[in-house]
Amino acid sequence: MGIVPEDRYFELFEQMIDCVTDFEHFSRERFVDVLCRLSELFRISKGVTEFYTNEMKEMKGEGEIMCDYDNGEDGVPIIQLRVVSKSHAVIKGTIYRPENEFPLSEKEMDRLVMIERSLLSFISRNRLADAIETLGFHDDFGYRNRRSFMRHIELLAGRGEIGGRFTAAMINLLHFTIINQDIGRQNSDKVMRRFYEALNEAAGPDGDVSRLGGDNFLVLFRNENTDRFLETINGIPICYDDDADKRVMVAARAGIYRIPEDFRYEAPGDIMDKLMRSYQAAKQSVDTTVLYYDEMLGRRKEQDMRIQLLFGPALKNREFRIYYQPKVNVETGEIVGAEALCRWFHEGKMISPADFIPVLEQTTDVCALDFYVLESVCADIRRWLDSGWEPVRVSVNLSRKHLINVDLLSDIFSIIDRNDIPHEYIEIELTETTTDVEFRVLKNVVSGLQAQGICTSVDDFGMGYSSLNLIREIPWNVLKIDRCFLPADDESEESVTSLMYRHVVAMALDMGLECITEGVETAKQIEILRGNHCLYAQGFIFDKPLPKEEFEELLSTHRYDISKLLK
Repeated sequence: MGIVPEDRYFELFEQMIDCVTDFEHFSRERFVDVLCRLSELFRISKGVTEFYTNEMKEMKGEGEIMCDYDNGEDGVPIIQLRVVSKSHAVIKGTIYRPENEFPLSEKEMDRLVMIERSLLSFISRNRLADAIETLGFHDDFGYRNRRSFMRHIELLAGRGEIGGRFTAAMINLLHFTIINQDIGRQNSDKVMRRFYEALNEAAGPDGDVSRLGGDNFLVLFRNENTDRFLETINGIPICYDDDADKRVMVAARAGIYRIPEDFRYEAPGDIMDKLMRSYQAAKQSVDTTVLYYDEMLGRRKEQDMRIQLLFGPALKNREFRIYYQPKVNVETGEIVGAEALCRWFHEGKMISPADFIPVLEQTTDVCALDFYVLESVCADIRRWLDSGWEPVRVSVNLSRKHLINVDLLSDIFSIIDRNDIPHEYIEIELTETTTDVEFRVLKNVVSGLQAQGICTSVDDFGMGYSSLNLIREIPWNVLKIDRCFLPADDESEESVTSLMYRHVVAMALDMGLECITEGVETAKQIEILRGNHCLYAQGFIFDKPLPKEEFEELLSTHRYDISKLLK
């Protein structure tokens, strides 16, 4: 005769099966209650479940261990089960009973095994569902991923609840590389996590924040939470050391798309495409870090796609022409060099560089154009030399995109040497970098060019990652001073711009760098250059970028009449 009443056993077992099969109305509290009553019925002292996502994790002991029931009494294991699922997940169950308890009958042991198998099956199914959720919709650091973001959007769109009610944003944390360097990787990880939590709070309970990778995130929030979201990305202090109350200010750049009332969701790209457009526009803007998508951005996308489609055939058909803007000695008027610039003529019309260069910069297409310009410049210099003309040094711009090319130096040397150009006639102009990684690559490239006697210049000085490091650690020949440092005619000698210009020129000259100022447009500005001992200038007061034929005419005289320009 058994010690467990059969009618009570069947009643509770049926209730347990009802719990685990009623997916729609599953109640954890009800399930735990039934499990506890079954355990008491069989005088169980403890039940333990172990879950491992695979057998290797089991061998390492890297799994989830939970106590399904524990009445606080000592006990010995009377049942131990191990189940391996089709996906190789391992689940183990162990049941303990007090050693001094009356032993269970064979039938009761079979029923207890049945209860345990049902329990393991239920737990396995739910833990695997959790594992799939984690692997599929979270990244390796536990952040929700892009797939999670799109699932949330599809859910809302399926209910017809997204149009006119929600706003989506793509954001990038500002200056996070510098934060990482200043406070260390471990602390910066904490900062990112806490900013992510702040974004979740700003997005609200029915919003979503997912990580795209690195310090880039996607955010979905109700329209009424817009102010709170903007307050967060405009900058909030994040504590990374609670004991010392050490904090850092974190802000973000954002492209935002307010989903319209008449929005019809058809594919994930419907929203992601608009977010990407607005984010790229915000990234390129010098006026704002937050930019909303509008129809103008949509039209610009169509224009960009047209540029990308036309570029390959245009390069092949040589629709790009090289223009030269002279560089002039402000004391003598002598033409000492030129900058090669590109103009695109398609079907009789010129496409502005402002329209096609930013588009090509989005891919490595700009690199193909840069090499085309370098090849064309070398061909022109070769022709000038063969014609007995005295060439000047010509600078060719290379995009920052080239820094990912491990063969960049050999590619440059190949073009120059194939045209048999003496290296002193070529100047490679590189834009200042914005990250420490690019900085190291740039340093190697400049050093490699220097070793071959090729002149190098830095453009956009003062706009990038670490301007003083840039000229301290890299052996440049030329420092190009951006027009933003050049004082206007109506500025006094004691204005901030005048002081900055004076000190930048003095520093460059003290370091032995050749100094040239861009954007010189007035006689007064020529006098400013002379007064600060900056010998070289480039700007409209001398000439705009000239077609090759017009520039070649200038080479016959090699100088401007400075006295006329100063009148």
